[in-house]
Amino acid sequence: MINFKEEKTFYGTAPLGEKGQVVVPAEARRVMGLKKGEKLLVFGMGHEMLVFAKASNIEKMLSHIAIRLKSIQKIQKSIKISKK
Repeated sequence: MINFKEEKTFYGTAPLGEKGQVVVPAEARRVMGLKKGEKLLVFGMGHEMLVFAKASNIEKMLSHIAIRLKSIQKIQKSIKISKK
């Protein structure tokens, strides 16, 4: 199971380069275990905020949700059958 920590940490600033590139601060890379070439997903939060997430963690999270969804669907089917 994935453990999504509630920690909120400020790692510093990341200037936007000419080509729109952002350098993730070294401490953030270390803590998150980011390696060169690793895929990050970029989400917009409103009009003025971006969130980066490791693609590998999103895949794990979606897999976990899919498993839970199957369980919920089974329960839902059993409830519909018993109501008839």
